[in-house]
Amino acid sequence: MPHSGGRRSNDLNDLMFFIRSHKILSLSSLLFVAIVSHSQNKIAIKANVNKNRIVIGEQIHLNLEADFPIHEPMRFFLIDSIPHFEILERKKIDTVDNSEGIRLSQTLTLTSFDSGHWVIPRLELPGDKPMFTDSIPFDVGFSPFDPNQDYHDIKDVIDVQAQRKKKQDWYWYVIASVVLLAAIAYFLLRKKKKPTVSKAPPFDAFTEAKTELEKLRKENLPAKLFYTRLVDIFRLYVLRRKEIASLQKTTDDLVVQLRSLKLPEDDFNKLAQALRMSDFVKFAKYEPSQTDRQESFNVIKGSIETIQKLPMEIKPDSQS
Repeated sequence: MPHSGGRRSNDLNDLMFFIRSHKILSLSSLLFVAIVSHSQNKIAIKANVNKNRIVIGEQIHLNLEADFPIHEPMRFFLIDSIPHFEILERKKIDTVDNSEGIRLSQTLTLTSFDSGHWVIPRLELPGDKPMFTDSIPFDVGFSPFDPNQDYHDIKDVIDVQAQRKKKQDWYWYVIASVVLLAAIAYFLLRKKKKPTVSKAPPFDAFTEAKTELEKLRKENLPAKLFYTRLVDIFRLYVLRRKEIASLQKTTDDLVVQLRSLKLPEDDFNKLAQALRMSDFVKFAKYEPSQTDRQESFNVIKGSIETIQKLPMEIKPDSQS
């Protein structure tokens, strides 16, 4: 009997050990799933360059990436300038869909003509909680001197004999006299002409933009067509109001040009995000919610009203 009791005790201990191990394993699995799920819901951004040292005038590529989880509002970096560097080219924003969300990427071609050790500063991804990339140290220098190359001495100044005046100088005096007489005759005849038709009133781009926005608001268009019409209304308005060549520009180039209007920073950022949202809908197969559509509409409408209040540049009349 004592021997049988000891065996039961061992079996009971083994059972308790199995139950505790099973609980620990279950808790560990749940914790791992929670960590993976949390990591998948985070936005990840990255910035890097293809080289960290160049000679003056040499080109480099700044690569920007932003990974957005599913259902996370998308936006991208707004870069107007970088101290000590010049932006030569902006590639289009590429979009890649995957099972975890959407990745946006863009490459900027830069160069520098300032020698020294510089730092590409942290770049901001705008949003309710802005995110920043790491800063990137960079060296710009001169081409190294090769002592093995042949020495070329400085050449002396080469004298150039002055050409003799041609005897046909009188020909130019005749041409000048004819041009002068033609100009005098033009101005005398121009003063005698009386205008018969009054100038047409200036085109009211603001009224047209408001009318088109009201039509768009009443129409129930698909998301892609809605954003295309919305951005086209804005592009046509700034072309007629501020003479910004917006129709043939990419969204990034248009955003850079709009900097010249000196809108309030918060208004400018919202406008840039609304314009880029149109690209996301058209090219990234992003389906915006009704709230996104209404917010983009309000931003474009408010931006047009703000630009309308800006003073117009007075240009001299070409006829005066």
